[in-house]
Amino acid sequence: MTTTRLQPALDRARERLPDFIQLMRINRPIGSLLLLWPTWWALWLAADGIPSLANLVIFTLGVFFMRAAGCVINDFADRNLDGHVKRTRERPLATGRVRPGEAIALFLTLCLVSFLMVVFFTNRLTLWLSFGGVALAFIYPFMKRYTHLPQIVLGAAFSWAIPMAWAAEAGEVTRIAWLLYIANLVWTVAYDTLYAMVDRDDDLKIGIKSTAVLFGDMDRAAVGTLQVTTLLTLLLVGVQTSLGVLFILGVLAMGGLFGYQQWLIQGRERENCFRAFLNNNWAGFAVFLGLALDLALS
Repeated sequence: MTTTRLQPALDRARERLPDFIQLMRINRPIGSLLLLWPTWWALWLAADGIPSLANLVIFTLGVFFMRAAGCVINDFADRNLDGHVKRTRERPLATGRVRPGEAIALFLTLCLVSFLMVVFFTNRLTLWLSFGGVALAFIYPFMKRYTHLPQIVLGAAFSWAIPMAWAAEAGEVTRIAWLLYIANLVWTVAYDTLYAMVDRDDDLKIGIKSTAVLFGDMDRAAVGTLQVTTLLTLLLVGVQTSLGVLFILGVLAMGGLFGYQQWLIQGRERENCFRAFLNNNWAGFAVFLGLALDLALS
C-alpha cells in the first residue's frame, strides 16, 4: 500500500531528474575537469609527491560538488536572460522546468555537503579559506551585469581550491601556492574568454558584459597574451620548486595546445571557439601529467 501511494512521487522524481542533472551540468563534465587539474597541481606540489588519500578524495569530490553549485547559482542569476541566448535557451530554469526556489535549495545543499567535508576532514586554515570559495562562487554570476571583467572573478573562484588544497596538505599557504593561483587565474580568464566568444553576438544584443565583448577585434591577441602569461608563470613555479624536464615538457605541451586553440579561433566561428574552450581540458591534464611524473621520478 505504501509503495503504491509513493509511486506517483517516484515517477515524478524520475521524470524531473534529467532537469536537475542538466542544471548541475553533470552531463557536461568539462567545468569540473578544468577545476580538477589545478586542484591536483596544488595537492601534488604541496605534498612534494603523492598527496594523502584523504585529501585527494575530499578535494576531488569537492571540485565536483562546488562546480555543480556554481552552475546552479549561475543559472539562477541568468534565469531571465538565458532564454535570449541560443546556447542556453533550453536550460531548466530558463524554460521553467525547475523553479527558482528549487535551484536555491539545491545550491545550498551542495555548498553544505562541501562545507561539511572541509569541517570534518581538513584543518582550521582550510575551513577559513572555504568561506572565500563560497563567496566567490556566489557573486561571480552577477558580475556580468556590472563589469566587462566577470572572467577575472570566475578565475578567482576557479582558482580558490589551490590555496585550500595547499592548506589541507601542507598546513600553510606558501608563496608558491599563490603563484600557482595567479597562473590558474590568468589561464581561466583566457579559456573563459574563448567560451564567451561563443555567445558574444547574443550577449551584445541583451547587454551582457564579458571580456570577449571588451576585447572586441583584439580578442585573439588578448587571449594569446593571457596564455603566454600562464605559461611563463607556470615555468616560474617550476624554477622556484626545482622541478625538472618532465614538468617543463608538460608546460610546453600546454603551449602547443594553446597554439592549436589560436588556430581554431582564427575565424571566430561559434563551434570552433567552443572546441578551443574544450581543448583546455587537455592543457590542464598535460601540466598535471608532467608535474606528477617529475615528482615521482625525482
